[in-house]
Amino acid sequence: MASLETPVCDFGWKAIDFDLPGVDGKRYNLAAARGEKGLLVMFICNHCPYVKAIRDRIIRDVKELAQYGIGTIAIMSNDPMDYPEDSFDNMIRIAKEFEYPFPYVWDESQDIAKAYGAVCTPDFFGFNNNLELQYRGRLDASRKEAAPVDVRRDLFEAMVQVAQTGQGPQDQIPSIGCSIKWRAA
Repeated sequence: MASLETPVCDFGWKAIDFDLPGVDGKRYNLAAARGEKGLLVMFICNHCPYVKAIRDRIIRDVKELAQYGIGTIAIMSNDPMDYPEDSFDNMIRIAKEFEYPFPYVWDESQDIAKAYGAVCTPDFFGFNNNLELQYRGRLDASRKEAAPVDVRRDLFEAMVQVAQTGQGPQDQIPSIGCSIKWRAA
């Protein structure tokens, strides 16, 4: 299992639209996912220990960010052939089990992950209300195990700043996680 870090934030990069099926039977695009003050696009999956370690914190932060006008969507782009835990049926199961408060969608072709330059799970892209990238960093100091409960909430604080000012912090710490599981060519 390869661990990778995300690249530094390319401030102002425009979000790329998509049309992906959600675990709830609906289809989602940028317009359906965005909030009044911005959008958090997360590349996550079911099997990754880095995602599992922070799943409860992601849910907490997303619920709180909604109060600031930030919409959220989670995209699963892994190839489930080698990682059956990431199958669409298991996406449905996990979303129900953990009561995801955000759309969880499948990028079966992996085209959206490639378009965004996603490299790992979790990979967070925080956009302002003009859908310009303002954050590409970690959720917090967690790795394969959750960090202490009182740790700084990097993603949450950055996205609150984005909601209030339209701009993210200049200093950002990359997210780290399992590599995206690309389909064999």
